[in-house]
Amino acid sequence: MTGAVHLLGRKVQLDGFTPADITPAYVGWLNDPEVVRFSNQRFRRHDVESCRTYLSTFQDSANLFLSIKTLDGISIGTMTAYRSVAHGTADIGIMIGDRAFWGGGYGQDAWNTCIAWLLEQPAIRKVTAGTLACNGGMVRLLERSGMVLEGTRRGQELVDGEPQDIVLYGKFA
Repeated sequence: MTGAVHLLGRKVQLDGFTPADITPAYVGWLNDPEVVRFSNQRFRRHDVESCRTYLSTFQDSANLFLSIKTLDGISIGTMTAYRSVAHGTADIGIMIGDRAFWGGGYGQDAWNTCIAWLLEQPAIRKVTAGTLACNGGMVRLLERSGMVLEGTRRGQELVDGEPQDIVLYGKFA
């Protein structure tokens, strides 16, 4: 499911990600070591075809792949929501790929807008997310959105050769 959603926040708009969103800038974000520093995307090299293949996985599914744009239409990132219909949950993630928009509240606005919308859906009772504990910006975003720390997977992944914890957050409707 990609094109059915259109959400407006204070700074951003969230729309279903489409093939037209697979631009050189988007592919560049996925290949930028700083952008994907805390993501497992850092282990892959992306191109237009790999992006099309990923987008196709959302076709005919309950999951969402969203484009994050400023209110004046500048594409700055993406969000995903993997929904478990049977459990009434959605696990979400975000990437602000355009580093010019880091630290400006755009990610927080996108996150808060998406969570609020998801928790208004009758089929969703809980939203979850996880990040590496060393990703301080993401931890702050999660906590500012009202999500609560639910668990820690100690030393789960390596960043720069050092074991890092994954912290797991949740928020109920």
